[in-house]
Amino acid sequence: MTGPQPPDRLAWAAFAGAVLVNLVVLYWPRAVSTAGPPHLDWVVHLLIFAAVALTGLRVGLPLPLLVGVLVLHAVTSELAQHFWLPARSGDPADAAADVLGVLLGVATARVGGSWAHDRAGGADRADGAAARGDTDAG
Repeated sequence: MTGPQPPDRLAWAAFAGAVLVNLVVLYWPRAVSTAGPPHLDWVVHLLIFAAVALTGLRVGLPLPLLVGVLVLHAVTSELAQHFWLPARSGDPADAAADVLGVLLGVATARVGGSWAHDRAGGADRADGAAARGDTDAG
């Protein structure tokens, strides 16, 4: 059995794309749109941070480092919008949505990673338990 495979170029491209979209959405001089359903802005914030967290973990970035940087970025991006982007405003609710997005991305990576690991192993848990002599699995 081999160890985990290094991330491929597609995984790195997805991570780079997620980071780029995140930066464009947060630092574009004007909000892209103020029309739309209520709280659409929060959904966008949640999704762009979830995408960076998910893809960052997929390429193998350390969880504590990634989460720390993203949470710091959530707060500083709102401060930057408030103080340095005249057509934008910082909003603590947006920062909260960002942090929830980080948690969603981490949870998705964990669930998806364990599913992929189970599928790649070629055996389900009951087979693995049987190989160990554990008759109470299933």
